[in-house]
Amino acid sequence: MAFFKTQERTKERFSLLLLDLEEYYFEQYTAYQVTSPSIKENKIRGSFKVCSRSIIFDPDGLAEPIIKIPLRDCQRIEFVEKENNPFNEPRPPAITVSCEQVIFIKESNVIAPYRNERGSKKLTFELEGWSKTEDVVQTLLQLHRASCLDKLGDQTAMIAANLQSRLARSSFDKNCFQSVAEKPHMECPVEMVMPLVSNPGHVCVTNENLYFQPLNGHPHVIQIKLNEVRRIYKRRHGLRPLGLEVFCTENNLCSDIYLKFYYPADRDEIYYYIATFLENHIKEHTAESYMLQWQRGHLSNYEYLLHLNNLADRSCNDLSQYPVFPWVIADYTSTQLDLANSDTFRDLSKPIGALNQERLDRLLARYGGMPEPRFIYGSHYSSPGYVLFYLVRVAPEHMLCLQNGRFDHADRMFNSISETWKNCLEGATDFKELIPEFYGNDSSVLENRLSLDLGRKQNGTLVGDVLLPPWASDASDFLKKNRLALESQYVSEHLHEWIDLVFGFKQRGSEAVEAHNVFHPLTYEGGMDCDSIEDTDQRIAMLTQILEFGQTPKQLFTSPHPQRITPRFQNLTRSSSVNSAVGELSPVSLCEDSSFEDLTEESRRMAWANMATLKRISSHKIHKEAVTGIAVTRDGASIFSTSQDSTLKMFSKELKEFQRSVSFSNMALSSCLMLADGKTVLCSSWDNNVYFYSIPYGRRQDTLMGHDDAVSEMCWFDDRLYTASWDSTVKVWQCSSKNQPSNKKNTFELLAELEHDAGVNTVALNPAGTLLASGCKDGTVTIWDTSSYQTLQQVHCHAGTIHHSAFSPDSRHVLSVGDDCYMKVMDVQTGMMISSVKAEEEQRCFCWDGSSVLCGGRSGNLLLWDLLSNTVISRIPAHSGAVTAMWMNELCNKVITGGEDKQIMFWRLQS
Repeated sequence: MAFFKTQERTKERFSLLLLDLEEYYFEQYTAYQVTSPSIKENKIRGSFKVCSRSIIFDPDGLAEPIIKIPLRDCQRIEFVEKENNPFNEPRPPAITVSCEQVIFIKESNVIAPYRNERGSKKLTFELEGWSKTEDVVQTLLQLHRASCLDKLGDQTAMIAANLQSRLARSSFDKNCFQSVAEKPHMECPVEMVMPLVSNPGHVCVTNENLYFQPLNGHPHVIQIKLNEVRRIYKRRHGLRPLGLEVFCTENNLCSDIYLKFYYPADRDEIYYYIATFLENHIKEHTAESYMLQWQRGHLSNYEYLLHLNNLADRSCNDLSQYPVFPWVIADYTSTQLDLANSDTFRDLSKPIGALNQERLDRLLARYGGMPEPRFIYGSHYSSPGYVLFYLVRVAPEHMLCLQNGRFDHADRMFNSISETWKNCLEGATDFKELIPEFYGNDSSVLENRLSLDLGRKQNGTLVGDVLLPPWASDASDFLKKNRLALESQYVSEHLHEWIDLVFGFKQRGSEAVEAHNVFHPLTYEGGMDCDSIEDTDQRIAMLTQILEFGQTPKQLFTSPHPQRITPRFQNLTRSSSVNSAVGELSPVSLCEDSSFEDLTEESRRMAWANMATLKRISSHKIHKEAVTGIAVTRDGASIFSTSQDSTLKMFSKELKEFQRSVSFSNMALSSCLMLADGKTVLCSSWDNNVYFYSIPYGRRQDTLMGHDDAVSEMCWFDDRLYTASWDSTVKVWQCSSKNQPSNKKNTFELLAELEHDAGVNTVALNPAGTLLASGCKDGTVTIWDTSSYQTLQQVHCHAGTIHHSAFSPDSRHVLSVGDDCYMKVMDVQTGMMISSVKAEEEQRCFCWDGSSVLCGGRSGNLLLWDLLSNTVISRIPAHSGAVTAMWMNELCNKVITGGEDKQIMFWRLQS
């Protein structure tokens, strides 16, 4: 079981789950239940437990049942003085309890519905260490008075006062420290939160460990080494910012401890203190960073959903906010499961309640006549009852705790996968989704391994193992195939639609209404401010209703979630829409890739995997000012560079010296590029012109005068030239001669003028030439369709000038760097900012593969960033001033950089 551990039948039978909801276990004493004072030695030894709403006696012998006496059902609780028994032997002081109800639990040590005995009863208990007896009676009388108060609010306040008094009178026992050298940093009262129950005590954090010591000593002191902590999350608990969850693993949703604090300031202090011990504590995982990993295949669908649940405050320790997973399969009748058939799957673009049109029509008719606040669905897709509906076979005591010691009616139990799915489609109030256990590897969730008596259905059959669909040979096979379906091509291509509904922009507002995804207002975060309700009874009742009804996850995305990158979307074609511009090809196109392309791609992957081995081969100071652009001939023999010294220089790699120097004007050159023929170099200039230099003829071939201000950057595809300028335009030109003869002048036709609100500082094309990205001085990145020249996305990414931008090799993302020191990744399809990394200094230029970035900073260093983890992998000393230009070859194993130190440097990966 992934998140609930099956409780073994051991001598330790007592569990906090034997308490009522919202009840506390305060203290325990070794005691004897006197079953018959007239019979010598007729006593049962056990543990006498004082709880906020009940007395529990847990016998040592497994054959005896646990006895629970609700304090509200007690008529009298008395202290009996020491006296002689019928055999004239001295008897110790005792506690007598006269009550109207006794509850018997775990009779014959079997987990089963509780047995209630009603009617007048008198029970007697003798405590070991007689001196405490009278004090215990006084405590029980005080708690009895609280339980008998008419108003729930008064009951809760009185019990809370008792709890706070106990916590104030106690403190963490420093003798529990693992080392005498440990130095305590902070201690405060907290509650350890578990499914349905919480345990008050003290947390103490030292320079080495986090400790939790229960107030009642049950079960024991919990110790967590701070150097083993991998993740910590702030949580909202009971709709308030009081929770803290600590994980010592990277990818498990089950935490090591979940604490509820009484004051947010205490929670925050311990959070930030523990964070200093994390290896990468400055870095916080965000929904966007996980999204980028998922899109690129570094996270499975299952792992990504776990992370989203985690970020959305879903925890296995909080059944009202338990992790939610989608139903993905719709076929539970076939003998074979066909994952290649789209009809096998559920429509992930619709909530469960909208999958059946007939039922939806009825719900919408009711919705239309409903006063505000209106809702389509009166029940939620995730609630404590639904979670335990699925988990009753592995968490029976949780179900008994939730339902006052009873299992649900046998016909309403989780009996069949097929019937449960059918009811989710047709039931008037059943809209539940699944939980992570349906995609795990522990089949006990579907099997009655504990031999529980879950009742007999109306047709006479006993409730046992869950009935599986015909295509599953056993429970393990079902889970395996369900997981395969979750990771299938179809689900990978459509999971983002379900994320939009549950965690994204269709969760609330007009988009939710349009998607028929509107639930009761109390289920949404911020839907009700319980602290503003002055009447205590009403406030507690409202909070209880919210927690029991279920809660909608915290909204993580406010714009459409990008689709996952899957193999069928690798190749790109020209189109007038962003979706088709990013590409949609059938799987057949995968077979058309040549082995050469496969080898080239594999070489690139290996190169980026070893980018940290980049080593400088040589450096050459050939300019008088900062280098602004680098271009290389096809054979790699000649390197051209432009500079603010207004010159274009040609450097011979073989001779290791520059051979030509050309000056086009007295103003700085801003960039250069090599045309596909390898014979022409284009240079952009601050004098508003673009110059064409013929390599074979060694002279300026052409001048394009097309802007009213400096030309900042250029790019070329096929027969089109794109020029960006500080005059706030990008202009698109078509060359009259596609072969660009180097001995003739070319004529250019202006095809389009793309207007911007600020000067354009950088421009880039995707590999297929179907998309153009422009970055402006006001921090805006704009994505254009190059066939229609329409704006597809426009996002304000940076707080200042954008220095450089570039598409990822698959055209799904655009990375930009600016003078605000941020590196930002935007999703092309949705315009969503999916990664935002603040570097320690301004980055000026870069090359990237979609996941890793080699960038040049103001200090002159080359930094290798992993965008998936937002960390610097390697720092490579390079220039003595800012790195201002960078070129990388097709195989990604050679790099040339230019800097403000007027040098160009040659780099190569080490084999």
